[in-house]
Amino acid sequence: MPMNSTTAPASGGVFSFLRRAEAWLDDRGRTAWIAAMVLGFIFVWPVGLGLLAYMIWSKRMFSRSSCADRRARHFEKWAHKSQHWGASAMRPSGNAAFDAYKSDMLRRLEDEQTAFESFLQRLREAKDKSEFDNFMEERARAASAPPATTPSSADVARPGEY
Repeated sequence: MPMNSTTAPASGGVFSFLRRAEAWLDDRGRTAWIAAMVLGFIFVWPVGLGLLAYMIWSKRMFSRSSCADRRARHFEKWAHKSQHWGASAMRPSGNAAFDAYKSDMLRRLEDEQTAFESFLQRLREAKDKSEFDNFMEERARAASAPPATTPSSADVARPGEY
C-alpha cells in the first residue's frame, strides 16, 4: 500500500459506526428506531431482537421526548462547537512567524473590509443623489413647460365640417 494514500483509515471501528447509527436514528425519532427494528426482524431476526432489547433497555421505546427537543439539543451542541472553533482560530499557534503573518493578514483583511464598506456607502450615496437630481430635473421641466391646452369649442370640428 502506498504511503500517500488518499483514503483515511476508519477510526473507532464497529463501535464508532454503531454510535453514528444511534445518533442518526435519534435525530430521526422513534419512528426511525421502529423501522430499523422491523427491518432487522425481516432480514436478520437477531438484529431486530437486539434492537428491540436495546430500545426497551435505553427507554427509547417509551420516552415522551419530542423530535423538536432532540433537534434543539443537537443545535445547542452544534452552536457550542462552532463557538469553540472560532475561538481556536484566534489562539497563537506557537510558531512566531506564522502568528505574525496571521495577525498581519487579519489586519489587512479588516482594513480591506472597512474600505469596501465605505466604497459601498459612497456608491449608495451617489446613486441616491443621482436619482434625486433626476427627479428634481423632471419636476423643473414639468413646471417650466407650458400648460397643456384643452381644445376649445371653436377648435373642435363639427360633424360635416373639415
